[in-house]
Amino acid sequence: MKILLIEDDSEAAHYLVQALDEAGHVTHHAGDGETGYAMASGMDYDMLIVDRMLPRRDGLSVIESLRAEGNQTPALILSALGEVEDRVTGLRSGGDDYLTKPYAFSELLARVEVLARRSNPAEAATSLTVGDLTLDRLSREVSRNGDKIVLQPREFRLLEYLMKHSGQVVTRTMLLENVWDYHFDPQTNVIDVHISRLRAKIDKGYKAQLLQTVRGAGYMIRA
Repeated sequence: MKILLIEDDSEAAHYLVQALDEAGHVTHHAGDGETGYAMASGMDYDMLIVDRMLPRRDGLSVIESLRAEGNQTPALILSALGEVEDRVTGLRSGGDDYLTKPYAFSELLARVEVLARRSNPAEAATSLTVGDLTLDRLSREVSRNGDKIVLQPREFRLLEYLMKHSGQVVTRTMLLENVWDYHFDPQTNVIDVHISRLRAKIDKGYKAQLLQTVRGAGYMIRA
C-alpha cells in the first residue's frame, strides 16, 4: 500500500516510516498538518496515518477537510488523548480508527491491515496466486509448485505488484512509481536488472514461463 504518515515527531516518524517500509509498504511523511493536507489532496494514497496534534493545522482539521472534498481514503488517528470523548470526537471528525499513544507497532500494522480490508477487500488479500506460483503477503513467503523461493525485499515488492495485476501489462512508469516510489525516470536499468533476477528465480527450471516482456509496453505475469 501507499501510505501517508502525518506526524511532527521526527524520531517517531522515522521509526514508523522504516517499519512500514520493511512491512512492504511505500510510506511518505509530512511533518505538519498543512503539508500533510496538501500531499493527501494532491496524491493518491491507500491509507492515512494522522497524528492528532500537529503544527500549522491539527490532524482532525486535515481529515475533516479531506472528507468535505469527497476524499474517503481510510484514516487512522494517532493521539496521546485517549479518553472516550477524545476518541469519539476523532471518529466523528472522519477518522476510521483511533489509536492511543504509546502504542505497539504490531497493533498499528494490524489496524492498518484491517482498514485496508474494509475499504478494498481485493487489495488486501493475504495471498496471491498465478498458476503454480504463490505469494503470501503476511509471511512474505513465495513458492512455486511447492518449491520455496527466496526473494530480496525489492524483488518481493516487484513480484507482488506484478501478481496483483496478473494478466495486465504493467508499464515501466507504473513500476517506478509503485515499486521504487520514483516519480521521474532515473535513466538507469534498475527495472531490467530486477526483472532479470526475478525471472531467474521464479521461471528458471520450470516449463511454463510466467514473467513475460511485452515489447514496447512493459511486463506481464500470467499463467
